[in-house]
Amino acid sequence: MSDLTNLTLAAMRDGLREKSFSAKELTQAHIAAVEGARELNAFTVETPELALAAAETADRALADGAAKPLSGIPLGIKDLFCTEGVESTAGSNILRGFTPQYESTVSANLLADGAGMLGKLNMDEFAMGSSNETSAWGNVINPWRGAKGETLVPGGSSGGSSAAVAARIVAAATGTDTGGSIRQPAAFTGITGFKPTYGRCSRWGTVAFASSLDQAGPMARDVRDCAIMLRSMAGFDPKDSTSLDLPLPDFEAALTGDIKGRRIGIPKEYTIDGIPAEIEALWSKGADMLRDAGAEIVEISLPHTKYALPTYYIIAPAEASSNLARYDGVRYGLRETPDGGNLIDMYEATRSAGFGDEVKRRIMIGTYVLSAGYYDAYYLQAQKVRTLIKQDFDRAFEQCDVILTPTAPSAAFAAGSKSDDPIAMYLNDVFCVPASLAGLPAMSVPAGADKDGLPLGLHLIGNALEEEGLFNAGYALERAAGFSAQPEKWW
Repeated sequence: MSDLTNLTLAAMRDGLREKSFSAKELTQAHIAAVEGARELNAFTVETPELALAAAETADRALADGAAKPLSGIPLGIKDLFCTEGVESTAGSNILRGFTPQYESTVSANLLADGAGMLGKLNMDEFAMGSSNETSAWGNVINPWRGAKGETLVPGGSSGGSSAAVAARIVAAATGTDTGGSIRQPAAFTGITGFKPTYGRCSRWGTVAFASSLDQAGPMARDVRDCAIMLRSMAGFDPKDSTSLDLPLPDFEAALTGDIKGRRIGIPKEYTIDGIPAEIEALWSKGADMLRDAGAEIVEISLPHTKYALPTYYIIAPAEASSNLARYDGVRYGLRETPDGGNLIDMYEATRSAGFGDEVKRRIMIGTYVLSAGYYDAYYLQAQKVRTLIKQDFDRAFEQCDVILTPTAPSAAFAAGSKSDDPIAMYLNDVFCVPASLAGLPAMSVPAGADKDGLPLGLHLIGNALEEEGLFNAGYALERAAGFSAQPEKWW
């Protein structure tokens, strides 16, 4: 039974249709794997009963020849997605005990396509973090270990998703990406993560961090599994005003691996000071692999790249400050009522107890840059720079089809090593943030390892709405790199 959890999602789907095993058997194998991996702290809530109920429905559909695209596939859902009747906390104390009476559009789409939910996956509080160390439910542990056996972070904010996929306890998982929160943890755990074009996936029912940046996407073993997941996750939703009302491509059908004649752009500005030599070497090797597969490598320029990180850390906290104002102890979630206190005292006590340090830090930054005396100097200027960054990409895609960069400036680092240095933590997203600001699709593909054997990812960025070409380039890179390493089981 445990061998079933080592299959890719595509192999699970095909095995179910060929009656090699049942959906119930597949789900029971994953439930056992989840129970055996609690040391990773990947889940905030486990829902084996929901997964088994979905498996029974799937087995009936499979027997009747009426299987849906994901019938019988057991998934993990990031705790940022509201799930009907199941606690949804966004990793925060302020939402502890909140049980939505509705289902997010993305999770509803997956369930409608036959998937089962094994539970809610742990995450950085309100998706604010790059290491999954800000969760009110405790740190998620990377299934990979350091060279000396030290505990590593799984990346963030979708660290529970990345750890669960890498540890083979879910077939695939949902993530969200605001400034790299799918791609960076995918790189840290040796899996594939895909952020689609802004608007491909509905944001309805997903707890908001920064509304102009947040985008759901899949995290899975490989490129094909991500393509299968995204087809079910994406689609127009009238409940989300930013949702794209466009035909949905068959992303899996795009995976030919033929990239002959495609132009791969290498941005010269992404060679930053202090980048480890092994990251640069892998980046160069990735370009060589794509060239050998028939692509043309071209140098491009993204001159405003150096301003992307400070721009992001003005815009994202500003939107967070606005979005998180609703958590005040009045309507739902935590309420702290000091003896003899008034309404303002209740607000202050609730938000002080409910939010963690990183969330408070970003709320304060965001409130500051939106304040009357500083709005023009900070927030308005950041929006102008964001436009320049988008224009850089528009010009670059006149010269190339896909852009290749590293995903992160290092492999997974030791837990606690950057917790006291917010700037060092924020730098983890330096390669991912520009595509987020421009609303572009991007993905991380595991392509090699560092000197300690820890996985490293390469990052591909596509033009808006060109997910098919991006998936195919990722598929070609995946096949050329041949990365197949898995963490040794210690949990």
